[in-house]
Amino acid sequence: MQTPTSHIIVRTPVVESIAELYAASGLSRKTVLLFDENTRKIYGDGIIESMHRQGFLTRELVVPARETSKSLSSAWKLYGKMIETDVDRSWNLLAVGGGVVGDLGGFIAASYYRGIPVVQLPTTLLAMTDSSIGGKVAINHPLGKNLIGFFHLPELVLIDPAYLKSLPSREIYGGLAEVVKYGFISDRNFFDFLKGHFDDITALREEYLTEAVSRSAFIKADVVEKDFREITGLRATLNFGHTFAHGLEKMAEYRHLRHGEAVTIGMACALFLSHRLGYLPEAELTEGLGLIGRFKFPKGVIEKRFLSLDQQELFESMYSDKKKIDRQLRFVLLDRIGHAFLHGENVAKAEVLGAIDDAKRFFRQTP
Repeated sequence: MQTPTSHIIVRTPVVESIAELYAASGLSRKTVLLFDENTRKIYGDGIIESMHRQGFLTRELVVPARETSKSLSSAWKLYGKMIETDVDRSWNLLAVGGGVVGDLGGFIAASYYRGIPVVQLPTTLLAMTDSSIGGKVAINHPLGKNLIGFFHLPELVLIDPAYLKSLPSREIYGGLAEVVKYGFISDRNFFDFLKGHFDDITALREEYLTEAVSRSAFIKADVVEKDFREITGLRATLNFGHTFAHGLEKMAEYRHLRHGEAVTIGMACALFLSHRLGYLPEAELTEGLGLIGRFKFPKGVIEKRFLSLDQQELFESMYSDKKKIDRQLRFVLLDRIGHAFLHGENVAKAEVLGAIDDAKRFFRQTP
């Protein structure tokens, strides 16, 4: 298996060279393609026709385009279809779509025949810069998100920024949350780049968009390579803002709030918590919030999915986060923009509730 950084290809049009890329990675041209209903409609015919021209034998699987597809029942049905069409260990699986398809496809590949290769072809900004990279694949349980899964690195991550042109602005802003996260946790220069070109990236101007996607993907891959199974705590820093975000997503029933929107709110909470605990200087808090304040949410989302929530209920909901240990929440904090750390001690509940309240005030004042 290749290392996380060596298997990422950023290219347009990436599918037209897929046979060459598969051959370089030692993959067979027998491929199960997993789509959701949206990606099948938008990209399916073109991808399948291109692969057939390049000598591939394919099987096709399609799931509903919703978070509930990341379930054991969905996986069970897909296993049956693969068995019925004689898919064996000589095949691989190509997951085409966003985080739901990538996670579900990776989970199936990790478990089918005790593991077949998986290739990720992300079609959303969030998937291109985060969920398709790193090999953490999972399905959801009614009691929590991503609680059942595997570490199963993709053999290839094929990123084509041109796919982003078909996305609505809500998906772009949602994905950009993870992009901005990398600037906060790992690279001050990248943070400055994002601050200077935020409008260029949201407008999908090719040069700036490709740069943002590439740098994000390789930052994550580098972190994963250094701490694949979260032994040292380095990989855990990728979850900056996510402890809050997972609580918000649970309260929204994993349907009414996009992951990137929850992460944006969560990062604001984490910035305030970092400041409250004495780690992040006020000037850097203000600078960080300035970038978060440029995100655009659909009308009513902030009010209904964050501002109207009871802090105590949100705090309790955060315990669904899989990063907790012995019922103790773990927070990723900043001591400066560009450097994050996993806080090893229990954080007082009053400080967490205070950070949530600080974030509420911030979003109320943000146009």
